[in-house]
Amino acid sequence: MRSSPPPSHEDPVAARLRRAEPCLWFNPRRRDTAARLPVAGTQIGLDDMEAAAARFARCAPLLAQVFPELRAVGGVIESPLLRAPGLHPAAGLAPGQGALWIKADHGLPVAGSVKARGGIHEVLELAERLALRHGLLTPQSGPGDYRALAGPAARAVFARHTVAVGSTGNLGLGIGVAASALGFRAVVHMSADAKEWKKERLRLRGVQVVEHAGDYEGAVAAGRAQAAQDPFSHFVDDERSLSLLLGYSAAAPYLRRQLRDAGIAVDARHPLFVYLPCGVGGAPAGITFGLRQVLGPHVHCFFAEPVQSPCFMVQMMAGQGAHPSVYDWGLTNKTEADGLAVPRASLPAAELMAPLLSGCFTVRDETLFRQLVQVLDATGERIEPSAAAGLGGPGLLAGTDGGRAWLAAQGLLPHLPQATHLVWTTGGLFVPPEAYARFVERGRAAG
Repeated sequence: MRSSPPPSHEDPVAARLRRAEPCLWFNPRRRDTAARLPVAGTQIGLDDMEAAAARFARCAPLLAQVFPELRAVGGVIESPLLRAPGLHPAAGLAPGQGALWIKADHGLPVAGSVKARGGIHEVLELAERLALRHGLLTPQSGPGDYRALAGPAARAVFARHTVAVGSTGNLGLGIGVAASALGFRAVVHMSADAKEWKKERLRLRGVQVVEHAGDYEGAVAAGRAQAAQDPFSHFVDDERSLSLLLGYSAAAPYLRRQLRDAGIAVDARHPLFVYLPCGVGGAPAGITFGLRQVLGPHVHCFFAEPVQSPCFMVQMMAGQGAHPSVYDWGLTNKTEADGLAVPRASLPAAELMAPLLSGCFTVRDETLFRQLVQVLDATGERIEPSAAAGLGGPGLLAGTDGGRAWLAAQGLLPHLPQATHLVWTTGGLFVPPEAYARFVERGRAAG
């Protein structure tokens, strides 16, 4: 049941949010400094992001050994940076409003989504900790030594442990695939809105899928409670995990190299605007944290959410001390963007984003399908609906009165012609052909 109409004095953005209309909100608490920042009772900074990147590097030989698709790239889990001039009209960018690029995490190997970053990092951190405890590694072990974690002694240790997670789909794929490949027992608690093909892909990997009738929040709570009863069960908590968040942050140094190789400057005269699809918030928050650490104040990150599931926007608007749900706003949390169907945001992610995030915006489902087709036609890239969410950001920022007023207030409007707009796509590689065909059919009908 929807809530009553908003009072006449309600902020216009809040009123549009309550009516499930696309809107753009700017964070008044953002600041330019991004040194060590509080999150979940601790503080994190550049060294923590670098530690996560170093873990990926020393585990690369292991990843290349257990995942054949990574052998040619030496175990590196990364995605290309794609220039997309053909998508300027779809993104709402007029001439003189900057250049559009895609960070193609929809093609990430192993898990096929951005969740490969955080999920695989947490599994690797757990495996490393157990290996050190059981004498399979020492603190002096080099990357070559990590191949031993694919051997029988390590697998015997890992087999005694369960890795569990609650997910709408993509995080479950990342965790389940990585954990089972190393020999852990893997359990994924999936909400009712998870796609059937994602459940089947996990089962084919030997992962136990536990289905729940409720939404994402319920699946996470059930998985957390079950794991708490087993001392040999490690629960990957998408709402609270610092390891997940730092795994996502490790994308930043690689992107910095990609931008440099593409001749893209990021400075006061060349701002970078990044548009990230957002569910519970851990993945985009981790990436934003990393980007602000390595690129400084001239990168501006915006989170994209469905109009019925804007959990991060309502959390950021509420501020610390509150933990609202989209249901509190009379919204349904029903969206075809299954990875973004989350009613309540991660509090640690929101705490971390308070001084870092530039803003949030919302998008209708039909727009996601239409833009999915526009991405296909302009680039040949296949993405799932949730991965299209960021594509609406450039037009809202550069082409609306509210967006241009914010750019002017920030001193960015004169530099818009030299700006880079980076749309971060988040999933799509493993969508079955028949499911993708239905996405395309719906997108063409909408457009």
